[in-house]
Amino acid sequence: MSETNPLTKRVAAIPFHSFKASQIVPAVDELIAVAQKELEDLKASKATRTFENTLLALDNLGLALDFGMGLISHLESVATTPEWREAYNTVLPKVTEFRSRLILDPGLWAALKDYSRTPEAASLTGPRRRYLEKTIDSFKRSGAELSEANKEVLSKLNTELANITNTFSQHTLDATNAFEYITTDPKELAGLPESAMNMGKASASAKGKEGWRFTLQAPSFIAIMTYAENRSLRERFYNAYNTRCSGGSLDNRECLYKILELRAQKAALLGFKDFSDLVLADRMAKRGEEAQRFVNELKAHINPHFERDNQELFDFIKAEYGVDKDSVKPWDIAFYVEKMRKARYDFDEEELRPYFSLTSAMKGLFSIAESVFGVSVTPNKDLPVWDAGVTAYSAKDSRSGEVIGYFYADFFPRENKRGGAWMNTLLTHARADGPDLPHVGLIAGNFTPPSGNTDALLTHDEVTTLFHEFGHLMHLLCNTTELRGQSMDGVAWDFIELPSQIFENWCWDRESVDLIASHYQTGEKIPDPLFKKMLAARNFRSASHLMRQVGFSTVDLALHREYSKDKNGDVVAYCRSILSRFTSLPLPEDYAMILTFTHLFSSPVGYAAGYYSYQWAEVLDADAFSRFEREGLFNSKVGAEFRNTVLSSGDSQDPEALFESFMGRRADITALLKRSGLTAQAA
Repeated sequence: MSETNPLTKRVAAIPFHSFKASQIVPAVDELIAVAQKELEDLKASKATRTFENTLLALDNLGLALDFGMGLISHLESVATTPEWREAYNTVLPKVTEFRSRLILDPGLWAALKDYSRTPEAASLTGPRRRYLEKTIDSFKRSGAELSEANKEVLSKLNTELANITNTFSQHTLDATNAFEYITTDPKELAGLPESAMNMGKASASAKGKEGWRFTLQAPSFIAIMTYAENRSLRERFYNAYNTRCSGGSLDNRECLYKILELRAQKAALLGFKDFSDLVLADRMAKRGEEAQRFVNELKAHINPHFERDNQELFDFIKAEYGVDKDSVKPWDIAFYVEKMRKARYDFDEEELRPYFSLTSAMKGLFSIAESVFGVSVTPNKDLPVWDAGVTAYSAKDSRSGEVIGYFYADFFPRENKRGGAWMNTLLTHARADGPDLPHVGLIAGNFTPPSGNTDALLTHDEVTTLFHEFGHLMHLLCNTTELRGQSMDGVAWDFIELPSQIFENWCWDRESVDLIASHYQTGEKIPDPLFKKMLAARNFRSASHLMRQVGFSTVDLALHREYSKDKNGDVVAYCRSILSRFTSLPLPEDYAMILTFTHLFSSPVGYAAGYYSYQWAEVLDADAFSRFEREGLFNSKVGAEFRNTVLSSGDSQDPEALFESFMGRRADITALLKRSGLTAQAA
């Protein structure tokens, strides 16, 4: 390996301060060459095929390439520059082609089959047996048995998919950054809370502008849509947000057509009816039809409550504001919903913000991680970071004191950073790596930034998102599998949301909230009357929230199971028609949210044909958390069982078996409906 290029060195203390865009192309060329040599050595081995020289060698093949490209992709997401993006776009096709050809390599496939026929392979049990069976199945589903001509076609499809989904993602970031609204007249911003005004003032100042600046980044956009009394301003932001990438040089329409076309071609080439069947073959749902059945069943449970939500909202608007339903527009909904919540519960979420400083929320989160799950977290100032706003941490096993991982927290919007919130893996170790290579990951968000010298003050929803992403991170940090391929990254995507979503529950209990929340000035806990109002409002319009998610799942499955441009016409109109069935009002004719739906279209697979996973995992998390509710939210014995079954096991066992091991039975949808206030008794 190069001694001078830091992108080629697989280390836990990642030298983010030393990376340069000019290093990307030579690093990737070198790493591909190293991985190719590893492949040739595996194939050429004359020794009797064993688990170690075949499957373990495959598990370790390309580690340095995966690590280096992972860093390059990560920095493209959080600290991109024109030079970095250009280099990233140059190497992405090379890496995609190598990975595609790797799984299609006839010599590698022959080595795997040779090993599968050995007496040792026949005697495998447990995780090793599962790894062999899933590897063989994965190679088959990825085209290992195709003709050489079709392998060539598939390889080109994979490369083209990587390129076009990357373009989709970059267009979305650029279109989001292209919009800004600046005003020097505070009357235009009437209704916005002090926190939003401070944020707008700081944003303008950072750009050298007077007045207030608002963008389409989440904290800014949500504040305008929820609180701005200026209806035309809400309309302006709504239209700007939901028409991104629907015209001009950043139009994603053709990208979307191409992505769907390539995915359909890939599924057909591999012998599947559609892309959903290809993607879900190794997930809990198994087939697109089963995912659709689940989504339809959930919709049927929710629908009566959803209709009631809507009727109550429009009755409220008429009674309080004298506005008929026909006069209400989509950009009015969030505004009136907030007014209705305030009227019904005397609750304004802004009242909570002073209690949810980022410092307090992180302190409480780490306290829960240690007391319940046995993981202690401390800042690590020795680790370099990619931005001054990023903090690095070490995570240790509370009992043994062993460092199990490092992670980074990057929580505030920047123009060189993509939107949303996510967790990412930078390095996954296996048992053979020893203690010098712990797991390394990150959690990222786009939360309300600090104002002046004041700590960042978050909404309760942002705190819940923080807990969600930390749950994903715990899935990585607690992993103890022998094989990297069975780590968190190998877990079925309709099970992988269980750890993240179960963590959200600690944001609603009085005892745990007292750990998370304290007034940033006085240190006092949330007053009991305010906390009770927060709890009372928890399920306010919960059916509408769930229905929105079910709508996204429905349009996702429709696109990957049924849509045809020839049969269904314009994809934007097609998606708008579907999504309108899941909203309080019909959507505008130019509504084009699908053109920025990065969950589905910013990578070759991502959550494509799998967005239902969020609702699937909500069923699992509500049910699993019911055990904590029965036996104690801070019960370390239950926490240890969850860690030892779900968090530490990765994909070493079938996910249904892991769930049943923790709960003693299969999952039941009743817990989710009860938690959401959607049981028959509540109808």
